[in-house]
Amino acid sequence: MRSSFFGNLDHGHFPGHFTLQNSKMLRVELNGEVMARQGSMVAFQGQMDFDYAGGGVGRMLKKMVTGEGAPLMRVRGQGALFVAYNADDVHLFYLENEAITVNGSNLLAFDPQLTWDIQRVQGAGIATGGLFNTTITGTGWVAVTAHGAPVLLDTSHAPTFADSQSAVCWSAGLQVGVNRTMKVGALIGRGSGEAAQLAFRGQGFVLVQASEGPLLPQSSG
Repeated sequence: MRSSFFGNLDHGHFPGHFTLQNSKMLRVELNGEVMARQGSMVAFQGQMDFDYAGGGVGRMLKKMVTGEGAPLMRVRGQGALFVAYNADDVHLFYLENEAITVNGSNLLAFDPQLTWDIQRVQGAGIATGGLFNTTITGTGWVAVTAHGAPVLLDTSHAPTFADSQSAVCWSAGLQVGVNRTMKVGALIGRGSGEAAQLAFRGQGFVLVQASEGPLLPQSSG
């Protein structure tokens, strides 16, 4: 897997149609099609068509049941496509017959030849949010967004834990479960809604953003 996080992303040796226009915006040199988050297009030059991408009946049912997965669009045409989301930072990964798991709210765009499916984190309770995520497999580009400068954690060094809304993406081969805080009334993280975190074990990485999502409104009662 190639990424600037690993210091091995040399665009001269890989297809150059995914590039960062700046830290907040992805530029796709389109000559065919690309998958992107709905509503992420901010500009384009050339001729392009935008269509809703359902992903098949199985994945549609998973989305309906889990609420996971960013709504996707398929963009076809020729020219330069510019995509962004909420002015979040954009980061690129190039898969080489590999897989990566992405939090659906952080998925921005990926090559159309890559396959994707919605996976459930084992041991996750119904009340725990963000525990159905999208796994992308194959060879090609994946662009993710992160709110604030993220940190890349090497999970081979020690058991690693992250709030479910802060984990942007991780190695698909990791063992992922749920770690529950045992102290009564201890709530760790705003995003999960309960005292639980994602637990990562194995050889790989997890990318964690500097945010757990929007603040939950305070109850007036």
